[in-house]
Amino acid sequence: MIDNKQVKEILFGLGADLCGIASIDRFNDAPKGYHPTDVLPTCKSVISFGCRFPIGTLSCNSPVPYTRVRNSITPKMDAMALAFCIEMEKYQIACVPIPTNESQWDENTKRWRSIISQKHAAQAAGLGTIGRHSLLITPEFGSMVWLGAVLCEQELECDELKDNICNNCDACVNICPVNALEHLELEQQACWDYAFGDDKTIQSWVISCHKCRDICPYNLGTENSFIKK
Repeated sequence: MIDNKQVKEILFGLGADLCGIASIDRFNDAPKGYHPTDVLPTCKSVISFGCRFPIGTLSCNSPVPYTRVRNSITPKMDAMALAFCIEMEKYQIACVPIPTNESQWDENTKRWRSIISQKHAAQAAGLGTIGRHSLLITPEFGSMVWLGAVLCEQELECDELKDNICNNCDACVNICPVNALEHLELEQQACWDYAFGDDKTIQSWVISCHKCRDICPYNLGTENSFIKK
């Protein structure tokens, strides 16, 4: 058997900056088909972890650095989740990695979804809270964090939930170029169509918009306070 502290030590050793654990009962509101037990029927705990995302990318005039960092950190998170699952099998505990950035179409809600929502898993595990812009905000790194998750068959001690960080100032709502935040649920396709795609000038696929992340007064967190907004 292994405990909460040991789980975190393993993930911190693999390079995680944040780690938290959620009990399975914190996912009662998950959409049909996207509950942890819909993926792993024997799941008892969900382990969420995060890595800081370089904040200098927000200040670049070119979209390339932000895009390339995002494309590089995704396989890093997946590799960490895989390595963790293999390590846990040494303790005779089965775990399943959740892809960091892979979506499938949910016909019931007409939305693209990860098989388990990374940001909701992180919120349930006490890493932070979801803001008005639909991004996770953590006390340490604001929204400049990338997320990974693992489903675990062992029941582990869960972490305390964070108090809500976002104050609903609506700065993100007002700055969105395509009004994707007018309603409480993000207009996903409008956001994606505008923010992601081929830049005809440089003839490269880029992420051309992260205004909601830029404008958020909580986007940096305490660990990034050396940067003046």
